Amino acid sequence: MAKLIAGHQVRKLRRQSGLAQAAMAEQLGISPSYLNLIERNQRPLTAQVLVRLTELFDFDPRSLNAAAPGGGADAMRRRLADPIFADLEIDRSELEEWLAAAPGGAEAFARAYDRGGSGGGVAPSDDPIATVRREIERWRNHFPDLDATAEGLADELRMSVGDLYAAIAERLRVKHSLTLRVLPVEVLPDALRRLDLHARQLQLSEMLDPASRTFQAAFQLGAIEARTEIEALVKGAGFAERPAERLYRRHLTSYFAAAVMMPYARFLRACEGTGYDVELLQRRFGAGYEQVAHRLTTLQRVGARGLPFFMIRIDRAGQWSKRYGGASGAALVEAEGRCPLWRLHAAFDRPGRIERDLVELQSGERWFTFARTVHPQSRRAGEVTAEFAIGLGLAAELAGSLALARGFDLTGTATPIGLGCRQCTRPACPQRSAPPAGRALLFNERERGLSAFSFVED
Repeated sequence: MAKLIAGHQVRKLRRQSGLAQAAMAEQLGISPSYLNLIERNQRPLTAQVLVRLTELFDFDPRSLNAAAPGGGADAMRRRLADPIFADLEIDRSELEEWLAAAPGGAEAFARAYDRGGSGGGVAPSDDPIATVRREIERWRNHFPDLDATAEGLADELRMSVGDLYAAIAERLRVKHSLTLRVLPVEVLPDALRRLDLHARQLQLSEMLDPASRTFQAAFQLGAIEARTEIEALVKGAGFAERPAERLYRRHLTSYFAAAVMMPYARFLRACEGTGYDVELLQRRFGAGYEQVAHRLTTLQRVGARGLPFFMIRIDRAGQWSKRYGGASGAALVEAEGRCPLWRLHAAFDRPGRIERDLVELQSGERWFTFARTVHPQSRRAGEVTAEFAIGLGLAAELAGSLALARGFDLTGTATPIGLGCRQCTRPACPQRSAPPAGRALLFNERERGLSAFSFVED
């Protein structure tokens, strides 16, 4: 409790009690200036002060777990990364002062932004994908109840049969009267998994590789055996629209399936023992590269946390189809644009090879990132083959223990990148495709710079 920061909750309690700072400070036995520092999050709430608050006021210590205004500093930074705020150049210290001095105003801004969005098209509140992403990030993509249930189930399966796929198939047959059948692509031409309740079969396409077959079988098992935990999370999210509910339920069931394949404690020990070597973890747990990459963003169990990775999946056009910030707080995940100088895009030039990069944002944040292409499902000859690049990133100061960082100078020169041209204000970038939002353009008929766009820098 010695380092508990709870300024927002203390200020809210004081105002609800109708007390000035001096009056409340007197009752708590501290100076008004010290109470002011507590409310501005510049001093911790000590155990002694917490006890006095509980004794003197109608104060429930559990309220300290309430969400910070706007979801906290990291969530507010993601909103302020929108191009319409680019010219304001709000730094982290200014943002923290705002949250401390006017938490109500910050929360009002967050709600208004989330309801209306910033540009044309579908507002975030009406977009089920954006709605579900916000809920996933609110949990930092870690669902402890699902992990605990999956871990127990994985232990049971390991004791019954050594092969996980066979163990899941046997459990589905014995406990749920579902047989598992792999069918030719001609029978399932446009599906990878189908549940036929009439025939009591879980049907899987022969086009699935072994890791994907195991995942799909675990997905079905999770939909049955973790239904209570999953439905509790879906209900708790309070979505207004059915599409968001269904997307969220699918994410949670997929989360459970991955947790069965890579049980939390065993997986974390393997990560630490191998230096988070993704390709080695693939082989050890019989999983796909993308499955392992996603799992790395979920390791936030209290008392047993892994490194805070972020993950992003893009296609050749730079469009994202998955992105998880987890506990990383990375602005790279939330930005709608991406910098072409980031070697995430270079992964497509060397399929199956890992591309490493050390990048630095304008804020001074440095990230060690690595990317590799994946082909989710094979197709028959002559058909389109899907290809994506999976990017993983970790704050550079935390990356020293990674197997992929061995021999890599994490303190050396980094690639200067932005969050897309519309949000980047780096001058003289020869790769710039558009001027930054909110900056006036400059024209000089007698001179041509490195970039096609010159703009006011201050």
